[in-house]
Order: sequence, then C-alpha cells, then structure tokens
Amino acid sequence: MISDKQGQILLKMARISIAEKLDLPVDKTKIDFDQSFLDTKLGLFVTLHKNGALRGCIGVIEPAEPLRTGVEEIARLAAFKDSRFAPLARDEFDQVDLEISLLSPPEKFEYDVAKELVQRLVPLQDGVILKKGSRQATFLPQVWKQLPDAASFLSQLCIKAGLDADEWTKGSLTVHTYRVHLFSEEK
Repeated sequence: MISDKQGQILLKMARISIAEKLDLPVDKTKIDFDQSFLDTKLGLFVTLHKNGALRGCIGVIEPAEPLRTGVEEIARLAAFKDSRFAPLARDEFDQVDLEISLLSPPEKFEYDVAKELVQRLVPLQDGVILKKGSRQATFLPQVWKQLPDAASFLSQLCIKAGLDADEWTKGSLTVHTYRVHLFSEEK
C-alpha cells in the first residue's frame, strides 16, 4: 500500500521529470524518507489536466519497471508522446495538474450476457480492460465521470479498441477489471 505522503512524492517526481525535459528549473530538494516503496512494481498511469480538461494520459497495465523509474518515464510519455495532443509546451507547464493512478492487478471479469456485464460493473471504482484478438483498450475508473452510463462507457471503450461500438453486447470480449489508488496534485 502506498501512503498519501508517498503518493505526493511520486507526483513530485513526475513533475520534475517533465520540467527537466522542458529545460525548466526544478526544485530537487532532497526529501528524507524511506525510499523502499519506489522498488514496488505496479501498473500505473500518469494523467495531465489543463483547466480541467484532459491534456495527456499514458500508462502501463502490467508493470515492467519499479516506480522509481516508471513514474518518471510514464510522466514524460504522457506530457510529450500522447498522440491525441501536441507535446506539452514550456508555457503550459504551470497550467497542468498531474494525477497518478496506481493499478491493482487486473482480474478476469466473468460474465455470460451483456446485461450482466452492465449490471455488475461498479462505476467510479472499476477500471475496465476489453480484449478481442489483438485489440485491447482500457479506461481508468475516472472515465466514469464523463461516461456514467455503463452502456456508453463500454461502447466508447470498444471504439477506443478499434472495435464496433456494440461489440460488448455480443459476448465475444475478454474483460478484466482493476481498481486504482489515485493521487492528485493539490493546487
């Protein structure tokens, strides 16, 4: 379990990583704390918001690196390599808020019919991964705020995966769910 204090350290690490890439001055004041939690390997996403709107989001479901290096790398990817957005500019840096989502290990979601899928998903708590063949997509639990209706949520997730919007109704998908421990910058 990552504490709130440790989550704030991860957010600081992410912000410093982005600032360094932009050649901005950074406060690298040494923080005296037990750093062993940084060796933990967890799925993680870094999300950037600008004026409340999405400005970048990239992550990994299956962790390959410890948080020590993963947070910094994913933060740079979210800021500069999210194909939906232009790379973050220097003048935007102070306008973005960062959010880090640490994922629980995904669990297979067993269901027989689409109605059961819609009824059993827990909005604002379940992150969802849909898979069909080589196509896959995920939505973090926070996406439920924009798509609170389970049918719309699943349809948009299918589209994100490059599938027909109604693919989730056909029972041909593999579904996994996960939960997140969310840390946000306090501005």
